[in-house]
Amino acid sequence: MIRRPPRSTLSSSSAASDVYKRQVSTQSTGSLYFIEHPGMALTLQPASFQHIVRLLNTNIDGKRKIPFALRVLRGIGIRFAYMICKKTNIDVNRRAGTLTPEECEKISDVVADPQKYKIPTWFLNRQRDPKTGTVEHVTSSAVATKLRDDIERLRKMRCHRGVRHAYGIRVRGQHTCTSGRRGKVMGVAKKK
Repeated sequence: MIRRPPRSTLSSSSAASDVYKRQVSTQSTGSLYFIEHPGMALTLQPASFQHIVRLLNTNIDGKRKIPFALRVLRGIGIRFAYMICKKTNIDVNRRAGTLTPEECEKISDVVADPQKYKIPTWFLNRQRDPKTGTVEHVTSSAVATKLRDDIERLRKMRCHRGVRHAYGIRVRGQHTCTSGRRGKVMGVAKKK
């Protein structure tokens, strides 16, 4: 049973009165003890804490938890970030500012060659590359380069998607007559 202790049990002169505490009773022993409120616990930063971590030529916020901080890297989503933490044996509840240089190297190795760490091929973001036919995981500036190359390849083939990309209109079958009027004008324009 969790309930707030009466005001008389906390002395106003002690430092403990400033911290909101809860009284908890255990069913087996029946004894009572106090636990500090988990939202108000004071945690000190270690001396080696970095507010900005440099990883794969990208600045990462050191105050965020590691999986969410790794999402700043292009080509890494939340599921892949959790997979990286699992393969490198890094606790997902730690902050990115507490990473050691060795752990940053391990993260870089996993991102560079995920198949070496037994990450399945269906988890990677570049499957059956048109030029090489290999499966790889593309990150950082290579994501934009590969996308630009793919669009250019479609334009050269003059396939339907390539033509739509070339004209700058919707590619994936959306309606264009009445929606998406901003930017390039499509459909019927009103006369003044």
